[in-house]
Amino acid sequence: MSTENWIFYKQNEAKKYKATIPGTVHTDLFQNQLISDPFFGANEKQLRWIENENWEYETYFMISEVELKNQNIDLEFDGLDTYATVFLNGKVVLEANNMFRKWTISAKSHLKIGANHLKVVFQSAVQKGKDAAAKLSYTLPEKERVFVRKAQYQFGWDWGPRFVTAGIWKKVQLKFWNSAKIEHVKYQQKVLNESVANLDFIFTIYVEKSGKYQIKLGQKPFPFVLKKGQNVVKVPVMIQNPILWWCNGLGVPHQYLFQFTLEKNKKLIDQNDLKIGLRTIELIQEKDHIGKSFYFKLNGKSVFMKGANVVPPDSFLPRVSDSTYFSLVENAKKANMNMLRVWGGGVYFDDAFYEACDANGILVWQDFMFACSMYPGDEKFVQNVKQEVIDNVNRLQNHPSIAIWCGNNENDEGWHNWGWQKQFNYSKSDSSQIWNDYKKVFHEMIPQTLDSLLPKEKNIYWSSSPSIGWGRKESLLQGDSHYWGVWWRKEPFEIYEKKVGRFMSEYGFQGMPNLETLKKVMKNGDLNFTSDAFKNHQKHPTGYETINEYMARDYVIPKDFEDYLYVSQLLQARGMKMAIEAHRRAKPNCKGTLYWQLNDCWPVTSWSSVDYYGNWKAFHYQVKRSFENLILSVEKHNSDIYKFFVINDGMQNYAGELKAEVRNFQGQLLWEKKSYCASEANSNVTAVLLPFVPLKEIDTQNSYLKLAYISDDNHFESVFFFEKPKDLKLQKPNIKIKSIDELTIEISSDVLAKDVFLSSEINTFFEDNYFDLLPNEKRIIKLSKAVKEIKVKSLFDTL
Repeated sequence: MSTENWIFYKQNEAKKYKATIPGTVHTDLFQNQLISDPFFGANEKQLRWIENENWEYETYFMISEVELKNQNIDLEFDGLDTYATVFLNGKVVLEANNMFRKWTISAKSHLKIGANHLKVVFQSAVQKGKDAAAKLSYTLPEKERVFVRKAQYQFGWDWGPRFVTAGIWKKVQLKFWNSAKIEHVKYQQKVLNESVANLDFIFTIYVEKSGKYQIKLGQKPFPFVLKKGQNVVKVPVMIQNPILWWCNGLGVPHQYLFQFTLEKNKKLIDQNDLKIGLRTIELIQEKDHIGKSFYFKLNGKSVFMKGANVVPPDSFLPRVSDSTYFSLVENAKKANMNMLRVWGGGVYFDDAFYEACDANGILVWQDFMFACSMYPGDEKFVQNVKQEVIDNVNRLQNHPSIAIWCGNNENDEGWHNWGWQKQFNYSKSDSSQIWNDYKKVFHEMIPQTLDSLLPKEKNIYWSSSPSIGWGRKESLLQGDSHYWGVWWRKEPFEIYEKKVGRFMSEYGFQGMPNLETLKKVMKNGDLNFTSDAFKNHQKHPTGYETINEYMARDYVIPKDFEDYLYVSQLLQARGMKMAIEAHRRAKPNCKGTLYWQLNDCWPVTSWSSVDYYGNWKAFHYQVKRSFENLILSVEKHNSDIYKFFVINDGMQNYAGELKAEVRNFQGQLLWEKKSYCASEANSNVTAVLLPFVPLKEIDTQNSYLKLAYISDDNHFESVFFFEKPKDLKLQKPNIKIKSIDELTIEISSDVLAKDVFLSSEINTFFEDNYFDLLPNEKRIIKLSKAVKEIKVKSLFDTL
């Protein structure tokens, strides 16, 4: 049905235009040249009118006599955004009100041989939300958006534009079936150990006519007598010596493929393929000497979670292809992540995202789609959300990547810490009603629905992230924590070393995208700090001011615009390196670090480490280094004592020599010390506590500390600077690049070259970038494609 000739138009207007299905009204208007590119310049401001209109989509499709003879014909919409009335040959067959649900209509009685007419009328989600809000005697935070079961970020966020879309945003199809159909399949691990896995595959089958049927796994038949209507049957499967599914960095994410067929009288009726991974996942919360633990065990092993929060990859979701999701997950894997959090203000992602996570060993923290507000709790709303939960949990629960289901993002924290009661002047009865509505959805309906859908081993539920707001000391002692003292309260980066919780599920700092990214969405004349276009591509009200304030603390602020973009990325990477390494040094008290945020929904200055076009910022290269299974980290203990850490999250034991040396920027050795160090698997070792007596005699502005750990053939290194970048006595480096082959270069410098940035005339991916090149070091770097010329910049060039 998506490939039929669709047209769309504004309600009550005669002129009609070609539409693309799946799609949105914004992209259809743009493709018909009725509006300018929504992402370009400050165009967003001129396009707000679209959200207040009603829009109609329609098509004609043919039905043959043979097709109409099928016993059942279902009209299926995988996604309607959002308030949609569906007419089939002039009759209303559906009233939809939830973007996140799948809608199925029994269509046979409404169809005829020949041409059939399908029309979908979309009412303005903004107007519907305002109408619902007006019926309450009090105001809920965020006004109309909370009444609408629609992607919340589309109403605007501090990293995203306001494009409140409408349209048939997912596939639409007619399904013909007879006798019976498999509605869905799930599985339960009854026994899982080294020698055997006993599974039950649980089929929900709808049958038109009762009788004898069989489910076949390969050639093995499982006969059943099924009654008319819905049936639930179990097929037992045993696997000898099962291979477990492991997350990235710990093992192979092995999957088994099962192919089932449903047959009657040896005739194929329906079939279902299912890929599964055998693993156990546990959330461990136990009282300890600090408070209460919060960490995950995978297959009985404690795992330090390293990853990021993900947002929808586009403001206009039908533009997101499977390859976009694959690339998103690939970028996470390349950066040594093992968990991604699907944030609650976006959407439940397409199957392709979860399939990519399954295949690459990336665990998923899955929020339900609620964020940063309070929501209604009337029966109609609650039942609508319940069906949304059923649809999405049934769709996603078989993925081995799903680790945890979370009710919402920051709703609980907002209620207890953001001052809404005072801001909206709630009476005691208003507050009681709002909080009871919250509990009805997040403490009752969602967990009860999960209990009805999930086997015990898959049912980990956390009602709200974070459990306690970052302004309270308890937030660092139990549960998960969102720490925003850096950025929101403008605390120094160094505070990250003190504010470490049990599981850091949000924290972050902004960095600007590269000049090439901004050039795609603004004119050359707008590439400056004062243009409306540039200001529009920063959604935090004091974002540029905050970046500038932090930059002045740590860097010499460049006068050149392109240099400023580059230094802003270095600033972001520097702050996040401090945070990530502090979290990892705090192991085992801290057992997870998920930064905000991996990606963008449009080209913008934001907290992302990968921009809208998939380009890695300096931060993402730093993440790759900071998330390695084994890292060396340095912590200043007091004015002249430093702690050296060997942090090992992997399954391998190491033993060898840890060497610390201080050199000046010309490469001259000033001090060194060696020590034997054993690093056991999944451990955190404070290897050496070194008094730096000679530091008083060393020019700390012209020297660095290098740590090296050598164990058999394994070599690990890290570099630590005693002073902030603005206080370093950098010299002009003579950087040489030698081509080894088309896709490999060797780079070296006579003196320290700080934060070397490589770029080229074409969109080439450099395997490493934004790195410190030590004096006379030869570094080998791979390229994704051959280039004619490589441009080099270092921090010295911005001074």
